[in-house]
Amino acid sequence: MSKFKSDFLHILSERGFIHQMSDETGLDDLLSKESVTAYIGYDPTASSLHVGHLMQIMMLNWFQETGHQPISLMGGGTGMVGDPSFKEEARKLMTIDMIEDNIASIKACFANYLDYDKGPKGGALMINNAEWLRGLNYLEFLRDVGRHFSVNRMLSFDSVKTRLDREQSLSFLEFNYMILQAYDYVELNKRYGCRLQMGGSDQWGNIINGIDLGHRMDTPQLYALTAPLLTTSSGAKMGKSASGAVWLNADLLPIYDFWQYWRNTEDADVSRFLKLFTKLPMDEVARLAALGGAELNEAKKVLATEVTAILHGRAAAEEAAETARKTFEEGALSENLPSIEVATAELESGIGLLALIVKAGLAASNGEARRHVQGGAVKINDQSVSDERLNIGTAEVTGDGVIKLSLGKKKHILVRPV
Repeated sequence: MSKFKSDFLHILSERGFIHQMSDETGLDDLLSKESVTAYIGYDPTASSLHVGHLMQIMMLNWFQETGHQPISLMGGGTGMVGDPSFKEEARKLMTIDMIEDNIASIKACFANYLDYDKGPKGGALMINNAEWLRGLNYLEFLRDVGRHFSVNRMLSFDSVKTRLDREQSLSFLEFNYMILQAYDYVELNKRYGCRLQMGGSDQWGNIINGIDLGHRMDTPQLYALTAPLLTTSSGAKMGKSASGAVWLNADLLPIYDFWQYWRNTEDADVSRFLKLFTKLPMDEVARLAALGGAELNEAKKVLATEVTAILHGRAAAEEAAETARKTFEEGALSENLPSIEVATAELESGIGLLALIVKAGLAASNGEARRHVQGGAVKINDQSVSDERLNIGTAEVTGDGVIKLSLGKKKHILVRPV
């Protein structure tokens, strides 16, 4: 029996989303009595979000599904500064044009998780904090907002102490970030009646700053809710793979690769990931999580298909699942496998195996590619290769007009001459 009265906190609690809350009784009462507006902020540091953001996106999804109004706040203003939280060095500064381009690209991803068209109150909102931050008068801001912040307290935050303890530079620009984020919360309350800010546990100090600023600037009671920072059971950070970030936008990561990332989930993570990243009922999650041995692979396929379906649509998810089935169970060559293009002239003169592996994104360097070859993990057209000095040319192009390059049992790239 859940200790929460509100549907939202009940769902988050049973699915494992909750790490910390401010005044959980007060927040639970508020959510059970009225439709509440809440936000999560995202700085547009790239043209796509990645799997590491997905937990918070799912929180917004459940928030809307339980009758509340979510705001996806784009940091068009704060993105010009960069969040210093637990970073080893300052982020590279972006131009306004770069920020705007990234926001436009990210918007398409959010539309798969949030309904922005559900009436004036129920519809999700996408808001850019540049609306109020870029036009601020510096002296007025210092007088009206900056005076409420204690430098002593700001220096005590873990995100700041970590940088200072390592004797790494923390610029005045970055130090101002927490003031700007706190001000976002106050502005969102004033403009949209926002009462709750959510985020990852690394944002707790920043969110509490916003609540404190709200007290000093006479907002109604504001609330904080954070989710745990998620790692795999082996300790790997979510959102990263051997070949780089696991992007949510299909133009940066093929849908098949996204599906395969979830198919490769470690056994110990299947139950947790089904709860966090799918909308499957809890009894179905329990049934799948109880599978053992080879049957657990079926649960991983369900996980991969359900997560992919939310982001890319059911048809694309099932197509990725079918591509995987044909590739692994029938050994068939599928047109839906990821591919790279190589100039025919380059193949005619021969391209080194190690260079091709790196070009295909299956290794970050020739050294790493060499280790894969020496370990017997590399195949060309399903035939193992052991000669790291091998040149790949037009003779390897199959009747299907491609070369199939494989790393292990699960990573396959089609090389297409152009």
